[in-house]
Formats: sequence, C-alpha cells, structure tokens
Amino acid sequence: MLSLEILQVYWWFIVSLLGGLLVFMMFVQGGQTLMFSLGKSEIQRDMIINSIGRKWELTFTTLVMFGGACFAAFPLFYATSFGGAYWVWMAILFCFILQAVSYEYRKKPDNFLGQKTYEIFLFINGSVGVVLIGMAVSTFFSGSNFVLNEQNFVEWKSALRGLEALFNPVLYLLGIAMFFLARIGGALYLINNIEDTELRANARKAVLKNTIAFLPFFLGFLVWILTKDGFSYDQDSGVVSMVAYKYALNFIQMPVIIIAVLVGVFLVLFGVFKGAFSSSIYGIIPFGVGVVLVVTSLFLITGLNCTAFYPSYADLQSSLTIKTASSSHYTLNVMMYVSFLVPVVLGYIFVVWRAIDSKKITQDEIKNDHHAY
Repeated sequence: MLSLEILQVYWWFIVSLLGGLLVFMMFVQGGQTLMFSLGKSEIQRDMIINSIGRKWELTFTTLVMFGGACFAAFPLFYATSFGGAYWVWMAILFCFILQAVSYEYRKKPDNFLGQKTYEIFLFINGSVGVVLIGMAVSTFFSGSNFVLNEQNFVEWKSALRGLEALFNPVLYLLGIAMFFLARIGGALYLINNIEDTELRANARKAVLKNTIAFLPFFLGFLVWILTKDGFSYDQDSGVVSMVAYKYALNFIQMPVIIIAVLVGVFLVLFGVFKGAFSSSIYGIIPFGVGVVLVVTSLFLITGLNCTAFYPSYADLQSSLTIKTASSSHYTLNVMMYVSFLVPVVLGYIFVVWRAIDSKKITQDEIKNDHHAY
C-alpha cells in the first residue's frame, strides 16, 4: 500500500490533469463566442453551432469529473470552495444551464424566446462562464476570504461568497486570457471540423487575432505569479507563512514541471502556427496537448513543494494544503484503484470523438439534417 503522502501527490496530479483537460475542452465555449463573427450567414452559424454542439456535453462532463475528484480526494477543499464561494459557483453553473437549454431549444419551432436569444445565451456561456472559471482558478494564487474553525467548518467572511473576486483587478488577467484561449481553440477546432472554404479562411484569421489578444493577458498573469509572495507551509508543523517568489521557486525546484510548461507553450504556438499560417486542419491537436500540459503544470505548482493550494488571506492558518484537505489514507487508496479506469474512459471518448469527426460538416448536411441544433 502506498503511503498517504504519495497518494496525496497522486490525487493532486489527477485533479490538476482534469483541470488541464477542462481548460482545453473550453474550445466549445470559445467556438460559441465566434458564431457571430465567423458565421456570415444563417447556414454558417448553423454549421458552427452543430460542430461544437456535438462536444458540449464533454466540457460539462469534465467539469463534473473535476468537482467529483475534488470531492473524493480533497473533501475539505470541496466544502470550502464549492460550499463557501457559493455565489461565484452558482453563477458559473447558471452559465452552463444556459448552454444546455440553448442547444436544446434554439431550433425548436415556436420557442417563445426566439433563436437569437438562445444564441446570445451561448455567447454568455462562452464569455462570462469562462472568465468566471479563470478568476476562480486565480484565487489559488491570490487567496480567498474564508476562515476555518476548530471543527473545520468554513466561514466565508464576505456576504458576496466568492464574487468579491470581481473587485480584484489582477484576477481578470487569467479570466480574460482563458476567454481568448478558448476562442483560439474554438477557431482551430472549426478549421478541422467544418468543410467550408470561406469559414475556414475566417477561422484562420480569428486564430491569429485572438492569439495576439491572448498573449498580453497571459504574460501579465505569469509575471504576477512569478513575482508575488506565495503561501508556503512547514512540512512538520504545517504552519503557513508567506514566502517571496514562492511560485517561481516551485518551478526552479521542480524542473520537470518547468520543462512541461516549456513543451506545452511550444505546442500551443505550433498549433497556432498550423492554424493561422498553413493549410493544415490539424492545429487543434498540438494546441490541445500544449494547453493540457501548461494548465496541469500551473495547478501542480499551487499544491506541491509545500505550497498551500487554496490559501486564505483572512487567516493564513486556515489555508488548505494537500495534507490538511485530503481524505483518509484508506479512501485515497481505494479511489486510486478506481482512477485506473480513467484511461478506459478517455479511450472511449477518443474512439467516439473520431467517429463523430470522421465526416466533416458541410452545408448540405446541415440543410438536410432535421435533428440539427
């Protein structure tokens, strides 16, 4: 049986990987925000929505898997964040409800809201929902406004319950960066999935424009986390303290992670190059792998190397670490065997994905498909 410490690291890696997969899958949300700018006609908008609409459940499923992994492996974090930061997570959930309803009813006859309203709902999901998730992740670096009592019951110190993050300008860096990253992924996926010369040409331009918009926000976020003080804890006593350049030190002291980031950044840029400057339709593949590597690495540096991954600026000693927030040794060990099924699930998704995308979407298909979104 593996030690508790190894299992805690293992499960933080699983949570981080699911976070990386979730951010990649947000190309669906990004594609939704592109339907008005890329879809120059009604049929082109239908093609865009039906292309990404066949994948929207995967994004939501990945979000649920992320929450489920947190609940199983780090229940105190789940209770503190999802229960404490109540209103921000309710806002995110509401955005995803809008998405599900919109795909279901957009083309239904006699819907009283009208097609345009549901398209606006999809845009809200792809913009507001993504930015809010990015800001929620940023609190892993900035800290949140909560206190834990002796019984580990959480008390959120603001009636806004997580929405106070909206008043911290620096948190918008990652939120807006994720918005443009999702749009890059959405454009790359549409290039791959839709057989339409005009739409593909417009999507290639969108890849370049959104990359230019993405870079200053993401670089600003990197400068912020690499120069700020971080939340560190003593391995023996568990006492949390502030350490200068903590996240930069994490990269230096864990070289495997910085290598993963560099490889990921290279793959993202390579995918952008293939999408914007070549005739290839496969830019989404290196882009997706790169996004997963970079985001997984960012999650890892928040929880490994004696770092408090969910810090509290209201009370440093209430900050959560993978040691204090994890489940019992028995639970983590049992769940580890359950996690071995993850590759099977991913393999199934891969097979289904290839089957769905084996035939590219065309105008004729959408015109003759009575079950289209």
